[in-house]
Amino acid sequence: MKGIYCLLINVKKDINPKIGALGKILLKKGNYVYVGSAQNSIEKRVSRHFSQNKKIKWHIDYLLVNSNVDIKKAFYKNADKEQECKTALFLNSREESFEGFGCSDCRCYSHLFKLESLKNLNKLNFKEFKITD
Repeated sequence: MKGIYCLLINVKKDINPKIGALGKILLKKGNYVYVGSAQNSIEKRVSRHFSQNKKIKWHIDYLLVNSNVDIKKAFYKNADKEQECKTALFLNSREESFEGFGCSDCRCYSHLFKLESLKNLNKLNFKEFKITD
């Protein structure tokens, strides 16, 4: 299955991790959403994000290996890569964003957003992704 996904992430306390070439970014305690896509196997991509044993490859990997960060849920929808950026644009106009995060392959401002509430995420009509062992 191909598509786009959102990771609902909880940052347990204020952190200032180094995110690859982006450098350090300050993330305050709270809930965040990361928007990504997988145009081949979305199941493998999302499962990879939940794994702690992985090669650090993308901006999100630098964040997810932090001991003060947990993925709470993952959501997906069958959609082409263009919808990834449309989703990021929607969230960028409504939530706090982090310049350059997760968008080195597109022209978006960001693909990581601090959520004030879940209402904007709920408006996107994603389905919850269930991780199976």
